[in-house]
Amino acid sequence: MAWTLDDFDYPLPQELIAQAPLDRRTDSRLLQVGPPLMDLHFSDLPTLLAPGDLLVFNDTRVIHARLFGTKDTGGQVEVMVERPLGAHEALAQVRASKSPKPGCRLHLEDALDVEVIGRVGEFFHLRFPTDEDLVVLLERHGRLPLPPYIERAAGNADESRYQTVFARNPGSVAAPTAGLHFDEALLANLAEQGINSAFVTLNVGAGTFQPVRVHDLSEHRMHSEAYFVPQATVDAIAATKAAGKRVVCVGTTSMRALESAAREGGLKAGEAESDLFILPGYRFNVADALITNFHLPKSTLLMLVSAFAGMGAIRNAYAHAIAQRYRFFSYGDAMFLTHNPA
Repeated sequence: MAWTLDDFDYPLPQELIAQAPLDRRTDSRLLQVGPPLMDLHFSDLPTLLAPGDLLVFNDTRVIHARLFGTKDTGGQVEVMVERPLGAHEALAQVRASKSPKPGCRLHLEDALDVEVIGRVGEFFHLRFPTDEDLVVLLERHGRLPLPPYIERAAGNADESRYQTVFARNPGSVAAPTAGLHFDEALLANLAEQGINSAFVTLNVGAGTFQPVRVHDLSEHRMHSEAYFVPQATVDAIAATKAAGKRVVCVGTTSMRALESAAREGGLKAGEAESDLFILPGYRFNVADALITNFHLPKSTLLMLVSAFAGMGAIRNAYAHAIAQRYRFFSYGDAMFLTHNPA
């Protein structure tokens, strides 16, 4: 079937876009996508899992990727680092009244003198000061990059709440938001019930918020993101499958990492780039269930969950969530989906 952008649109009341986290991570709601649909709280998650099931988390950490400053000509600039390139260089989005030219210098946060090397597609290639590691400089001088649909600046609470409690590998400019619902007490409860955990790393890029700009989705080219799947995770998945238990991906980023690592026939450990674009009709190789937030209209993530759970199931779930006033997007509520390729 030829899918178009309109197939993945839905009307969302603006007031349902969550602008801040709830008091506790597990206070969020959880919609079990059936049939039937079931309204739960995230603290009910253990009731949906069985001993021997495996949760796969993305342990990436959000870096302070947003910086403000001026060009050497005096114009204002905003820089959003897309990804580090080694210890001192990065690809970044740069907003300015006029695009900076190669050789131009940017003076950021009254602290960093950054050189524009050139362009790589839609991104700018920047060279940061070489006296310290790039991530160290960003953590000291940069700002936490909240998503564009959160209409406020990042505050002190976001420094912890826009990170998962298991974040450990810095490199993302957006949080793997399904993981934000887990706290230490819930993780301990799951472990006590015999539910296992494993980790991958996928560094989420700012491209995750870029709109799809083509109507015919066969023409869309996915942005690329770096991922790493450890051998221990491959082994844990194999053992789970052999025991007849389920692999439950926590977030679309974990799913994309695993599906990317299984593209060449059999899940393989290692480090690579993922530009995997999943539409309905895709044959999933690893995941049996998925925990995920609600996604933007016309987004590639909405397309992914529609492929996994079925178009009809997702349309019904989103209509139900809107009617029941669920909270949407990064600081919003979650869904529990099982694989239904129909």
